[in-house]
Amino acid sequence: MARYTGPVWKKSRRLSFSILETGEELKKRTYAPGQHGPTKRIKLSGYGLQLREKQRVRNMYGLNERQFANLFQKASKMEGMAGVNFLVLLESRLDNLVYRMGFARTRKAARQLVNHGHIEVNGKKMDIPSALIKAGDTISLRENSRNMTVVNESLESNISAPAFVTVDKENKKGTYVRIPERSELNQEVNEQLIVEYYNR
Repeated sequence: MARYTGPVWKKSRRLSFSILETGEELKKRTYAPGQHGPTKRIKLSGYGLQLREKQRVRNMYGLNERQFANLFQKASKMEGMAGVNFLVLLESRLDNLVYRMGFARTRKAARQLVNHGHIEVNGKKMDIPSALIKAGDTISLRENSRNMTVVNESLESNISAPAFVTVDKENKKGTYVRIPERSELNQEVNEQLIVEYYNR
């Protein structure tokens, strides 16, 4: 299945979840999209709840079905809780860390920066958005890309980065300091439902 390129706000309303993690999508209309306006919601089954949670996280990080499933399989083979490991792996992706450091306003924009070769990891060009970054690695913009308007605007609008990354806005570089703790990640996500979905 191809990556979704339609309206993000409509998808957020369908899933009753802020994909952009800002909450703006659900401020004006909290109900699902459709020509008949707010209608009575059908109560979801156990499987329906698991599927919706999987779709919420998949859309939030912008992965297709195969990437998402493969990453979960990798997380399930690691020591510790599979659900938490899975969220940590999602946060360790290069495109996500570029977004978390404030070099891009959205994960889609961060993916584009990586795809177009504007990003370096430990001084080497990296153009694979799904690359998993290790704690201690440095992510920076290439020298020719440091004066890009979109990057400067994003850094100006970005209030603060999460505690597991440090950002040097002047030199356009940041460090993935450590693996994030569960308490630092999106609290609306119920990763246990995703584990149940793949283990059913």
